[in-house]
Amino acid sequence: MSKHVFLRIVQALGYKSINDNDIYDVVLSYLIHNCYNESVESFIACTGMKRPTDYLENMEKRKRILHFALEGNALKAIELTEQLAPDILENNKDLEFDLLSLHFVELVCSKKCTEALEYAQTKLSPFGKEQTYMQKLEDFMALLAYPEPEKSPVFHLLSLEYRQQVADSLNRAVLAHLKLPSYAAMERLIQQATVVRQCLSQEAGKDRPPPFSLKDFIKS
Repeated sequence: MSKHVFLRIVQALGYKSINDNDIYDVVLSYLIHNCYNESVESFIACTGMKRPTDYLENMEKRKRILHFALEGNALKAIELTEQLAPDILENNKDLEFDLLSLHFVELVCSKKCTEALEYAQTKLSPFGKEQTYMQKLEDFMALLAYPEPEKSPVFHLLSLEYRQQVADSLNRAVLAHLKLPSYAAMERLIQQATVVRQCLSQEAGKDRPPPFSLKDFIKS
């Protein structure tokens, strides 16, 4: 995200000016949060900022975890997660279910239906004891009923978007375990700007402009 775009977001929150160092801090936190290793190094070199303590080691480990999750290699992602953040999945059943389900999807996509069914019975079915997971279990099991799962009503479970959603949740959980912010400052600012502008738009009454769109605002 360019400095111009960031300043537009800041303006949406009502700030007239902002220190360059504050901008650098926000951008750096965004890069570290998303594990953009090379960009972090370049940014630090260009700005002369102080390198955060021990950021590189943890970022490399998180990057590998997220890479495997996005690839659908959930078992490897789980293994690395447990090495970096022991007990994190045991204490976060929603995340554990999501990661285990990624492996189920990978088996289904590989046409290993018998193996997928056995895996579901041993790893996923225990979650069925809680009502919270019943609908999710039904959706995943429905994939087995279709010769072409990608054409099923629950095809979204096979998508990169779904894997990205799980990977983002995993990243936030790992960051929280490491006593780091779960959300990048950039993301919080964008959320804040969106809410502020929407509230202002609503308060304008019948003469208010079209509904606020952050995308359109940044382009303006």
